[in-house]
Amino acid sequence: MAKPDNKLDEAAVPFATIAELSAALRERRISSRELTKILGKRLETIGPRYNALACSLLKEGKKLAKDADDELKRERFRSPLQGIPYAAKDLLAVADYPTTWGAKPFADQVFDYNATVVDRLADQKAILIGKLAMIELAGGGGYSSASASLQGPGLNPWNTQYWAGGSSSGSGIAVAAGLVPYALGSETSGSILTPASYCGVTGLRPTYGLVSRHGAMALSWTLDKIGVLARTAEDCGQVLRVIAGKDDADPASARKSFYYAPHYYQNFKDWKIGYAEIDFAEWPDEPLRPVLQNALAVCKSIGAEMRESKLPDFPYGAIIGTIIDSEAASVFEPLIRSGRVDQLADQSQIDGLKASLTYSAVDYLKAMRLRTQIQSAFRQLFGGVDLLLAPTHFSLPERADQPFPEDEPKRPDTKGVGAGLVQASNLCGLPAITFPCGFVNGLPVALQLVGSPFSENRLLAFAQEFQNRTDFHKRRPPEPA
Repeated sequence: MAKPDNKLDEAAVPFATIAELSAALRERRISSRELTKILGKRLETIGPRYNALACSLLKEGKKLAKDADDELKRERFRSPLQGIPYAAKDLLAVADYPTTWGAKPFADQVFDYNATVVDRLADQKAILIGKLAMIELAGGGGYSSASASLQGPGLNPWNTQYWAGGSSSGSGIAVAAGLVPYALGSETSGSILTPASYCGVTGLRPTYGLVSRHGAMALSWTLDKIGVLARTAEDCGQVLRVIAGKDDADPASARKSFYYAPHYYQNFKDWKIGYAEIDFAEWPDEPLRPVLQNALAVCKSIGAEMRESKLPDFPYGAIIGTIIDSEAASVFEPLIRSGRVDQLADQSQIDGLKASLTYSAVDYLKAMRLRTQIQSAFRQLFGGVDLLLAPTHFSLPERADQPFPEDEPKRPDTKGVGAGLVQASNLCGLPAITFPCGFVNGLPVALQLVGSPFSENRLLAFAQEFQNRTDFHKRRPPEPA
């Protein structure tokens, strides 16, 4: 096949989707080496300005890109990810390169193997060009400011006075700023949904066990999940198709694969969506309400039956906090008892990790027993609805240069679906997707959808339809000065 003259415009590369880049590679309108050079240069030059880059892998990426080009020339097509650069949160092991977990005590840590998800992407000739900054130890022990990271506070590309969200801060920044088309992140209780929503990108948290965590830092074995942040719902689905699947190296593997097929889930008139008007009209900070109500109107126009709903009444935050702290105490006990925990950047996190050793088996087992009750209550809830819809957050991001506010904003006493949904859905191991739905004062606002276990295609189909009707996911932050 002759190389066409209509080369892909270099200016279009940073914010192109996986589908667009894959088509350009297959049609030879750009090479993987050219693509890797463009995005790698952006990652190395712009990434540090936002404190997003932990480690550049561009040199190795260029070698991988040459291999990808050789296959593409022979028309050996593997997947839409072939030849496309990406980056990964720095809690995922990459052989022979530092894996710092965002924390000074582990700054020199190097593994001799890759995380399973890294190997699966390599099998498809995806090009890993960097590791991305994160909140130290994925936030274990709690933290009080955006500066709780080895690289410094993750700065929001839309306005660097604000935080990019944690703990997958670098992943959210890198996609939003056009440094990579997609990035891997992890979530224990909001660490994909928050940076994706704050940075105005799409974030997918898969069902617990669908994606292997082998080679990823453990924070909470019964809660940790690996997911993806990308430009669109479609992009998230393409990545999930590759990284999902059984893995004997992860004891919690659900031993299921994922076939991306949202077109089988587009008869929206048969769907039932659980939501609460109060989540859009009263719970958000007042400046967010018009944007969120407009987004709700778009969701209603898709045609599903919208059912007023509310979450079962449980203290979700206290329960998930006890589980995370108890399991993190076991994971990080050597760090804490050695005294090296004092090297962390955030004093409240140091104190929180030390305090985590005081949890008793009784505390943990009580929380796990309540968790079982929550899971049962959610099974009943999903007997009446297919998905739950709510704002991802009720406020704009915190400032990046100041401690987080200690006092919670005053909210209504009556609760709908949104309050506690992130914690509850993580406790139940449920999949979720967040996607941008508008802007307030130049900062993104987002919606979240939560489904029953292994309902990723349904989530992706609805989010994709929302993105077909809006252009919020296509907007770009300003280029850094």
